[in-house]
Amino acid sequence: MNIDFVINTIKAAGPLSFRQAQKSEIFIKVLQNLKLDQSQPPKDFEGVYAYALVKYGVPKSDNLLDFFRQKEIKQAFWKAFQENPTNFIEDAEYFLDWNILGDEIRAEKINIRQEFKEFYHIFLGVTRRTRNPAEILLDPNFREMGEELPYPDKFKSLIEEKIRAFRGRKFVFAEFDNFLKNQRKGYFTVIGDAGMGKSAIAAKYVYDHQAICYFNVIAEGSNRPEQFLESIRKQLIERYRLTDADNADLPTLLNKISENFTANERLIIVVDALDEVEQEPGAENILYLPKTLPNRIYFLLTRRPYAPNKKRLFTEGLKQQELDLTAGEYAEFNRADVKEYIRLFVNEDSEYKDALSKWIKDRNISSEEFIEQVSVKSDNNFMYLRYVLPGIAQGLYNDLSLQQLPEGLQEYYQIHWERMGMENEPNRLKVIVLFILVEIGTAITCEIIAAISQQDECDVEKILDTWREYLKKREIQGEICYSIYHASFLDFLKGKRELKSSRKIFDEVNQQIANYLY
Repeated sequence: MNIDFVINTIKAAGPLSFRQAQKSEIFIKVLQNLKLDQSQPPKDFEGVYAYALVKYGVPKSDNLLDFFRQKEIKQAFWKAFQENPTNFIEDAEYFLDWNILGDEIRAEKINIRQEFKEFYHIFLGVTRRTRNPAEILLDPNFREMGEELPYPDKFKSLIEEKIRAFRGRKFVFAEFDNFLKNQRKGYFTVIGDAGMGKSAIAAKYVYDHQAICYFNVIAEGSNRPEQFLESIRKQLIERYRLTDADNADLPTLLNKISENFTANERLIIVVDALDEVEQEPGAENILYLPKTLPNRIYFLLTRRPYAPNKKRLFTEGLKQQELDLTAGEYAEFNRADVKEYIRLFVNEDSEYKDALSKWIKDRNISSEEFIEQVSVKSDNNFMYLRYVLPGIAQGLYNDLSLQQLPEGLQEYYQIHWERMGMENEPNRLKVIVLFILVEIGTAITCEIIAAISQQDECDVEKILDTWREYLKKREIQGEICYSIYHASFLDFLKGKRELKSSRKIFDEVNQQIANYLY
C-alpha cells in the first residue's frame, strides 16, 4: 500500500485539533477511504504498517506523520522488528539528527522516544489481529467459549460467597445495560446502605462477565489506592497481554488497551465499596480514578450514601450516573428481591431448608406468612437475612416466636452485643479486647491484642474463641488474625458509649495502640 496516500488521507480528514477531538470517528473514516477492513487488518508488512499508521497517526502532528512516511524509517522499522526493536530507536534518532524533520519535531517539544514506543505497541497490536481463525486456535493462550477468565485469587472466596445465594437485582443490571448502550464511556455508581447487597451486585457482575475488579475490604486492610492500582494493573496486563506496562498508571493502561479495541469491544472495571477506601484528604479522585476515559471504557462502582463534599469523583467530558437503592422508586423491586431471597432459603437451600421448615411448622404458620413477616422485619436488608435465616435454622432463635425476631440490622447487632456479654457490666478484659479490635479496624493477631492490652495471651484467646461467630478469623502470612466480621457491625460498635475512646479505662490502651500503629 502506498504510504504517501495513507498519510495524505489522514491529513485530509481535517486540522490536527479536529482530528484529536474526533479521533475514533476519523480513524474509521480513514480506514474506509483506504478500503481497509476494521475488523481484519491485512497480513503483509506493508498493510500492517499502513493500518498501524492510521491508528497511531490520526491525532498526531503532520511532522510525525511525515517522519513515519519516510522510506528509510519504514525499512529501519521492518529490519528492527525482525531482529532487535531497540535498533530502530538508534536508526530513527540518527535520521532525525541530519534531516530537517528532526528540527521541526524538536521545535514541537515532542518526546520522540515515547512516540517510537507508542507506534511500536500499536503495530504489535495490529499484527496480533492479522491471524486467521486457524492460527488463533494454535495460540497457547486461546480460550474456549465459556471458559472463565480468572479473577484474582484474593477475591475468589469473597465473590463465590456473595453469589452463592444471589437472587434478583435485575433492575440494577438493566439500568447498567442501558447506561452501556447510551453512553460512550463513563462511571455508573450503585449507592445503598450497609447490607443492601452492593457487594453481591458487584460480585455477580464480575462472575457473570469475567470483569476486571477490585473489592475494598477495610477489615483486611485491602483498601489503599496503591493496592487498587497494583491489582488492576496486573489484571489488565494479563488480560490484554500488555508489554512495558509494569509501572504504568491507570490512564496510560486504559489508553493502551483502547487503542487496540476491536469494533465492538469494551472494557468494564468493577470497584466495590468506595466508602471503605483509606486515602489522604485532597483534591484527587478517590483511588485516583481518571477524570477522563477513552471511549468504550466504563466503571461500575458501589458505595454507601455520602455527603456532597465526600464524593471525590470529578470528571471531564464523560457521563456519571447513580442508582440509589434507597430511593422510593426502587422500594417494590427491593421488597420483591428480598422475598425471593427468603424463598430460596425456605424452599431450595439444601443446608437450611429442612430446619427452617421445621421452625415454621412448630409455630403453626405458613411458609408465605414467614416470608412476608421476615421480609418486613429485615427492612429490605440482605445482611440481616444472610445471618438471621441461618441463625433460625441453627437453633439460635428456638425460644422466639416469629414476632419476636429482631427488627432490622441494628436490633440484630444489638443481640450480637448482648450475646458477646457486653450488656450487663462486662469484665474489663472483654471491653478492652473489643475496643482494640474496633479501634484498629483491620485484622490483627491475638499476640498483638495481648501486647496492647498488657494481658495474658491465653486469656485474650479465650475471649476471641467465645466471639468466633462475630469475628472474621483467617491466616495472614502464616499467622491467625482476627477482625470484626463486617464493616456495618464495626460501625455499630463504634457508636457504643462503652467503647468511646475518651473513657478513662482506655487511656493506657490508647497509648499502646498509638505505639503499635505509628
